[in-house]
Amino acid sequence: MWCNLRNGSSMQVYLAQPRGFCAGVVRAIEIVERALEKYGPPVYVRHEIVHNKYVVESLKNKGAIFVEDLSEVPPLAVTVFSAHGVARSVEEEAAARNLPVLNATCPLVTKVHNQGKRYVSKGRSLILIGHAGHPEVEGTMGQVPGPVLLVQNVDEVAALTLPKDTPVAYITQTTLSVDDTRDIIAALHARFTDIQGPDTRDICYATQNRQSAVRDLSKLVDVILVVGAANSSNSNRLREIGTEVGVPSYLIADGSELNAEWLKDAKAVGITAGASAPEVLVDDVIEALRRIGPVTVSVLPGREENIEFRLPAELTAG
Repeated sequence: MWCNLRNGSSMQVYLAQPRGFCAGVVRAIEIVERALEKYGPPVYVRHEIVHNKYVVESLKNKGAIFVEDLSEVPPLAVTVFSAHGVARSVEEEAAARNLPVLNATCPLVTKVHNQGKRYVSKGRSLILIGHAGHPEVEGTMGQVPGPVLLVQNVDEVAALTLPKDTPVAYITQTTLSVDDTRDIIAALHARFTDIQGPDTRDICYATQNRQSAVRDLSKLVDVILVVGAANSSNSNRLREIGTEVGVPSYLIADGSELNAEWLKDAKAVGITAGASAPEVLVDDVIEALRRIGPVTVSVLPGREENIEFRLPAELTAG
C-alpha cells in the first residue's frame, strides 16, 4: 500500500500527452507488418526496427528476422532498413546483391540527411551534433558525401581544429534534447564566424513535443516514470530532463521493473513513454502501480499529433 497516503486515498497518476509512438515509429512497424502480410515470412530487418524489445519480439513472433549485417540476409530475401536510417554503403551493398529493400527510415531522419548533403554541396564543412555509435548517427555520417565531424557536447566544440573563419554547417540527431542541442549550437556560433544550420525547431517534432510534455508533467508530480528501452536515445533524454528539473525520474521497460521504493514518499506519479514505446507498456506500468495500491489516472492536456507518413509504394499498390 501507499505508505504516505491516508486510508482510503489513492495515488494520483498523471499521463503525459503526447507520449509513446510517433509517426515515424508507426510507419516503420507498419512497413514490417505489411511486408510480412504481402510477401510472407520471413522478412529480414537490418537492426532493430525501433529501439524497443517488446516491439521487436512481437515482430519476431510474426516472422521478422533481425540482423545487424546484410551478410546475414539470404539471396533475394525481402529486407527492411530500420527507422534510424543506414549509410549509403549499406544501400549499395543491398543493390549489389539485388535484395528487394523496403526503406523504413523515418522521413525526418531523411530530412537531416538531405540537409547535410545540401550543406556539403555548397562547400561547407559539416558538423553533426549527436551521440557516437547511435545507428541514426552512423547512418547520417554514411549518407553525406564527404567528411562529417561529430560533436557530442560543448567541450568537443572547443576541441575542433578548424580555423575560425571556415565555412561550416551543422545538422543534428533527431532524438537529442532540444536544450542540449541549443547549447552546442550556441557554442558553434561562438566558435565560427561563417556558420549555417537549421533552427532547433527543425529537430523532430515528436522529440520536442514529448520533452515539453515532460516539463509540464514535472510541475505536478513527485516521481516520473519513463517507459522505454535502455538503448532508446529519446527515452533517455526524457528521463534526463525530469532529473534536471529536480524530479526523481526512472527509465523502465515495463511494469516488471517498477521499484516500490521509488514511490514511498510520493503523492503523485507522472508517466510518459519514449517515441518507440507502445501504449500497452504504459498500461503495464499502471497495472504494476495498482498492485501496490489504488491509483487514480488522469491524462494531462497536451499537443495533439495528427502527422502521418506515407508507406512505400510497393506496400500500398493493389
